[in-house]
Formats: sequence, structure tokens, C-alpha cells
Amino acid sequence: MIMLAHNNGYNAYKNNSINFASKEQLFLMLLDGAVKFSKIARQAIEDKEIIKAHENIIKTQNIFYELMVTLDTSSGEPWLKDLFNIYDFITRRLIDANVKKDVKIIDEIIPLIEDIRDTWNEAYRLSKSGK
Repeated sequence: MIMLAHNNGYNAYKNNSINFASKEQLFLMLLDGAVKFSKIARQAIEDKEIIKAHENIIKTQNIFYELMVTLDTSSGEPWLKDLFNIYDFITRRLIDANVKKDVKIIDEIIPLIEDIRDTWNEAYRLSKSGK
């Protein structure tokens, strides 16, 4: 009974975190999820858990597809097109990793995903501190 109350409390906290998060915080949560899911997929490939690997690679891909859709590349900002191309590269490599169940490909893209997350985290931190 205590465990159920704990889980309900955690779920309520988690839902409130999402429901009341700013757009920037939701964006950072997505990137944290991409890092998490790609690492789970990597471990699943090593453990020969094919379905688990597939599901987590797809979750990571879906995050990057969503990020690609939200970019307004029509604004003419060259960095947006560059960012779109990076996201596209990651999704294509995830497809390769999923088809081949290749840890080396995952090892190639996890640092890219972490760099993207870290860069946006830093940008968010700087925007909040007014620097």
C-alpha cells in the first residue's frame, strides 16, 4: 500500500513537471530522453535484446523527428538548416544502427546527442541568468 502511494505521488509529480514546464524545459526534457533512450538501446544491443533495442532506437528517432519538424528553416537562418542537417544525420544513423543492431554506430551518435543536449542546456542556463 505504501509503494502504491509512492508511485502515485511520483506519477503526479512527473505529470505536473511536464504540464507546467516551459517550452524550453520541455525541449530539454526531450533531449534528456534522447540521451537516455539511445543509451538503453546501446545496452540492449550488447545484451542481444533486439526488441528492447529497436523500441528505444525508435523512441530516440521520434524525438529527433519531432525536433526537425519544429525547426523553421524557412526563416533563412543558416544555423537552423545546419541544425536540421545534424538532426537528420542522427536519425539516419539511428536507422542504420537499428537495421544492423550495431553498437559502433550508436557509439558514434551518443556523443552527438549529448553535445546537442549540453549545448541547449547551456543556452537555457545563460538565458535564465541574463548573460
